[in-house]
Amino acid sequence: MFDFLKPKGAQPMAHVTEAQVLDALRKIQDPDFKKDIVTLGFVKNLKIDGGKVAFTIELTTPACPVKAEFERAAKENVGAIAGVTEVAVTMTANVQAHATQKGKELIPGVKNVVAVASGKGGVGKSTTAVNLALALAQSGAKVGILDADIYGPSIPQMLGISGRPDTKDGKTLEPMENYGIKAMSIGFLVPDDTPMIWRGPMVMSALNQLLRDTNWGELDYLVVDLPPGTGDAQLSLAQQVPVTGAVIVSTPQEVALLDVRKGVNMFRKVEVPILGIVENMAYFVCDGCDKRHYIFDHGGAHKAADSFGVPFLGEVPLVPEVREDADAGRPIVIANPDSPVSQAYRDIAGQVAAQISKMQKDYASLFPKIVVH
Repeated sequence: MFDFLKPKGAQPMAHVTEAQVLDALRKIQDPDFKKDIVTLGFVKNLKIDGGKVAFTIELTTPACPVKAEFERAAKENVGAIAGVTEVAVTMTANVQAHATQKGKELIPGVKNVVAVASGKGGVGKSTTAVNLALALAQSGAKVGILDADIYGPSIPQMLGISGRPDTKDGKTLEPMENYGIKAMSIGFLVPDDTPMIWRGPMVMSALNQLLRDTNWGELDYLVVDLPPGTGDAQLSLAQQVPVTGAVIVSTPQEVALLDVRKGVNMFRKVEVPILGIVENMAYFVCDGCDKRHYIFDHGGAHKAADSFGVPFLGEVPLVPEVREDADAGRPIVIANPDSPVSQAYRDIAGQVAAQISKMQKDYASLFPKIVVH
């Protein structure tokens, strides 16, 4: 009726349906889970108001490496539906708690424990642990870091934290905080110049107290900076604590393969999954020639990862700024967040978070029988 009043050539607006929106979102595949985001249950709170479509994509970690790609694809795919005039996408994350190994007591409030280890000292393990923790926190995760090196604690200086932790109940310690993460270390409890002349059992007792008598609150990830090597501290942590997985830090030399092998063997024996290997000090870029120089050879850690059948998480270049910032108590992801090194740490954090998410989807696949040559 009164069709003559409609503008010439005008078409009735198409009715947008929920099925159309979900079909458009099914085109988005998660590269880790190999399924679409609708099947995985990532799409929530779908609302359609005429041509306006709004929904939430809830990821398994805020550090998802493809988060921006998901958001872009969702807007593009849904926006292409006839009748859609506006697309509002809310990106959120819900980190799941790690399925604990049998007989291991959970740490209250802590969803995932990530151990950062190395076969020997001097490879930049603590620097990697600190920047990994900060990169995870910058993604929106709740993060803490435990300095498990009783003999040589370095986390207080790297995070620029001084003073002693408080206690509210006389039984537990309140963690120190800086740059958005919580921290605990023996370095907060003893003077800097006091040597820790302790035998193994005392070290284990102190480590267990720091871990379990700290009021961590709610954490998505607790990064544990282990001392170098494969001694009492590493074994005790792996045997007594529900460790989600381990990150092994190495340098590029072929000889580093020997040290990586020790770490892989140790964690495999105590059934702690290897989240991956990081190659630190991978190369140096000369200011004058702007070329990469492989001072410590190249690719040793990558070859090790391939040999052991574990993920290669990424490489970090050798940059004096990393050491200078750490000494000054401002890690590079804080001091210079736009630098290539900071981006490398963020990429590694994304890979670590992705590996944890994959493990939680299929816990039975965590312990494949891998022959370490």
